Amino acid sequence: MLRLLQIEFKKLWLNKASKVLIISYFALIIFIAGLTAIKFNIGSVQIHLAEQGIFNFPYIWHANSWVASFFKIFFAVVIVSMVANEYSNKTLKQNLIDGLSKKEFLLSKLLTVLVFTIISTLFVFLVSLILGLIYSDYNEISIIFSDLEYLLAYFIKHIGFFSFCLFIGILIKRSAFALGFLAIWFIFEEIIIKLILGFSVSFDFADSIINFLPLRSSWNVIDEPISRISAIKTVAAQVGEDFNFTYGVEFSEVLIVLVWTTIFITLSYRLLKKRDL
Repeated sequence: MLRLLQIEFKKLWLNKASKVLIISYFALIIFIAGLTAIKFNIGSVQIHLAEQGIFNFPYIWHANSWVASFFKIFFAVVIVSMVANEYSNKTLKQNLIDGLSKKEFLLSKLLTVLVFTIISTLFVFLVSLILGLIYSDYNEISIIFSDLEYLLAYFIKHIGFFSFCLFIGILIKRSAFALGFLAIWFIFEEIIIKLILGFSVSFDFADSIINFLPLRSSWNVIDEPISRISAIKTVAAQVGEDFNFTYGVEFSEVLIVLVWTTIFITLSYRLLKKRDL
């Protein structure tokens, strides 16, 4: 396994675009974290997001896991390109000639995805922990390390999404077309299906169906944390809104993502096994 990882990371490190995307991912998380700690003025009102409780334990685990999820597209591009380059550079065929089996090829990609996800999760954990220790009003150990299930949800969410990207890369073999397909699939899930089912049956029914599809189910694993902020609740109360949402990680939503992950890995292997390379 270590040999397979060494091969993959050597390929990635020699690819300038992949290197830039990976570094940009981590840099953006740090930048966003630093930006939220800055005080700024809107008219005569001074805003300091840190004072709104967004860095309080255990809320920070939820908030940062959700925000960091927006940047997963950087890794998605890397994963799709990683697979597409194997076809365009004919390194896949050469690796098979040199004795690498198709199973080992797929395993090397899956291990890379797994390592990406673990590193990303640990990075979000460390950034959140540092910000929390600096700005949180609550520093009891029991509070600091509560709600860590959001990091587990973050890990599962990204494994599911990246396995989808890996499958698309193997299926289409061209990074630009694969990323285009990813965008089209998003439109298909969120707009086309919603409109068709919404107008023919009901929009509630459409939402219940979309929740089982790959991208939406992955997104649903971590609910938005914004409405948990006290300032937002206060404003909502003033206009007659009552945010009575559940924010916990639901086992059923995690299970859907795990099922899709298994499906995409299985399809990727069958596609590789069947395809004449």
